[in-house]
Amino acid sequence: MTKPMPIDIGISEANRAAIAAGLSKLLADSYTLYLKTHNYHWNVTGPMFNTLHLMFETQYNELALAVDLIAERIRALGHPAPGSYKAYAALTEIPEEDDAPDAEEMIRRLVAGQETVVRTARSVFPAVEEAHDEPSADLLTQRMQIHEKNAWMLRSLLGS
Repeated sequence: MTKPMPIDIGISEANRAAIAAGLSKLLADSYTLYLKTHNYHWNVTGPMFNTLHLMFETQYNELALAVDLIAERIRALGHPAPGSYKAYAALTEIPEEDDAPDAEEMIRRLVAGQETVVRTARSVFPAVEEAHDEPSADLLTQRMQIHEKNAWMLRSLLGS
């Protein structure tokens, strides 16, 4: 087996490791939110069914694409991307649930999940800024914009 080529992208190994660790948490939060949103898409009921069913589908489809982008950035930094439920459960800040909430509670939980992803993305910025890692900064900024908008849209369904 040949020795892997060193990574020389202008970011030290220590900085790449710190950024990859933060992005791994973002990946775990994003995947957990994807799973929760998909579950709610399948199980929502009530007078807002059609609106929520379609909104949840749009959001989980976007998350499915996002997890790939996040994982690929981790790999570009030279680190393995987590990819198991066990790994995600250990890294995520989004609680798993096993109940069947009503539509309004689904919305509240998804707002909380969207905001958790924003906070996680924001927490990675110090490591990214220290390393002058613009590609990771761009990814984080895009993720924050999307999740802040999703939280606003969901929250507005509750009249807040």
